Amino acid sequence: MRVNKKSLLAAGAVAVVATLGLAGCAGSDSGEGDNGASAGGTLTVWVDAERVDALKGAAEAYTEETGVEVELVGKDNATIKDDFIQQVPTGEGPDITMGAHDWLGELSTNGVVAPLELGDSSADYLPVAIDAATYEGTVYMLPYAVENIAVLRNADLVPEAATSFDDMIAKGEAAGLEQPFVVEQGAEGNPYHLYPFQTAFGAPVFGSDAEGYDPSDLQLGNEGGVEFANWLAGQGKNGTGVFNTDIDGDIAKQAFLDGTAAFWLTGPWNVGSAIDAGLNVAIDTVPSPTGDAASPFAGVKGFFVSSESENKVAANDFLVNYIGTEDVQLELFEAGNILPALSAAAETASSDPIIEGFAAVGQEAVPMPAIPAMGSVWQYWGIAEASIINGEDPTATWEKLAADVQAAIDAK
Repeated sequence: MRVNKKSLLAAGAVAVVATLGLAGCAGSDSGEGDNGASAGGTLTVWVDAERVDALKGAAEAYTEETGVEVELVGKDNATIKDDFIQQVPTGEGPDITMGAHDWLGELSTNGVVAPLELGDSSADYLPVAIDAATYEGTVYMLPYAVENIAVLRNADLVPEAATSFDDMIAKGEAAGLEQPFVVEQGAEGNPYHLYPFQTAFGAPVFGSDAEGYDPSDLQLGNEGGVEFANWLAGQGKNGTGVFNTDIDGDIAKQAFLDGTAAFWLTGPWNVGSAIDAGLNVAIDTVPSPTGDAASPFAGVKGFFVSSESENKVAANDFLVNYIGTEDVQLELFEAGNILPALSAAAETASSDPIIEGFAAVGQEAVPMPAIPAMGSVWQYWGIAEASIINGEDPTATWEKLAADVQAAIDAK
């Protein structure tokens, strides 16, 4: 396998690890920790159970090169974060865990993650991946995949991509469809899927600076946010009816599969169903309702080093020089079919036109805020948008949303 030579952590750093004879289980004084890792030159890595096989080659290569054993422990993705937060302070957690970038605020607040030294290799990753891996100006995560939504188009019904939101609706209607476009909402709304349209009006959730999102700079209620709210109302119950809270994920999916909708705003997780249904699927950027780009959220997956690991140097080296290689990132891509975070791997994966389409949209994506203040936004956001879609006064509802979110942030 290829080893990344650009990192500041070269093979000499590994020699330090071997000399120190560091334990594999963070903080464990016994020969074997609760996670089953034997002490003495062992890295314990918690991995989504579906991706264990994708990392076996990297683990074996690292052991062969350095003498440091790498134990891959398959974990349930639904519980891995909570298990990590609970076990790290006790010294029984792993050296490394797989996870999502939007865990960072919680992981940092709990003091369970250590900074990661990428060195020159940071330039080898997609910019959005590095932005997502950075919290308060410090990199904490080795990214391996970038995921965002895009517009799936039935190319047999509509051969050409839309140039704007209005053009998308017009193209669908010209194809004889009463419901040209679908996106899941549901009774409590779905702001994740509507965010691209909101950003097109210049209304991010938070402002940002060199260190990332600024929780003290809530932008949700700015002038652009109010403009978005009024546009949303015009596409709702009392307007065109394009957005409908009666349409949940399953209904949106079925409409596209049945050919009653030509455009579907969704993520790569739904592409397989469309292809299996025999549809000629194209992936388009999110058509903007304004002249500005419609930027969806990006979710980035990666690996974190435990703050209590006694093997931090080896853990950093394994991530940067082995997980951060094109071969391994492509192995992870094959396991999950999500765009690799490493630019070279992303380019290789983009030989698939579906992946290429999501990658193009990803160039306009922004990381989902990982700051704790984001929890106060989710609490009110979807309900407010659903109310606007269903006919509530858009300006008053949006302004109340912003006030409620700010009050919730201030109260913490």
